[in-house]
Amino acid sequence: MKTHLLKYLLAASLSLGLITSTFAGNHEHAKKAQDIVGVASSSEVFTTLVAALKAADLVGVLQGDGPFTVFAPTDEAFAKLPEGTVESLLKSENKEKLVAVLTYHVVPGKVMAEDVKPGSVATVNGAACTISVSDGNVMVDNAKVIQTDVAASNGVIHVIDSVILPN
Repeated sequence: MKTHLLKYLLAASLSLGLITSTFAGNHEHAKKAQDIVGVASSSEVFTTLVAALKAADLVGVLQGDGPFTVFAPTDEAFAKLPEGTVESLLKSENKEKLVAVLTYHVVPGKVMAEDVKPGSVATVNGAACTISVSDGNVMVDNAKVIQTDVAASNGVIHVIDSVILPN
């Protein structure tokens, strides 16, 4: 099963060059010890995520020692949310909700694609997300993994195509 999951993760990574091309100029720099926030900030596809991390005061945490595994939604993923959702979450009075959503995207430890296993995974939020394979795609809850193993000095980023929400 692990071999099949690895094949699916690699296929998802290779078949979708969307994020790869965005990281092309910055990926080498990321390998030179940028933390998770630095890697996300250096990419044009994570502007909403970075803004949300700032609004939630989580930048310092994700610049810490870690290690962390972040399932990072792209700007397109945030755009799929109902109209006004992102704007509402970014308001200071909704900081607690925003923190809950963002920490649901973070798993303690550095979990590379080859180490991912289907099942329930505890997040920093305290709730568990579900890793599965559906139609040949690796899924985190309802989000498809579209890029794996984006290296950072304090962990790894796996890019997802939807924002995942805790129950």
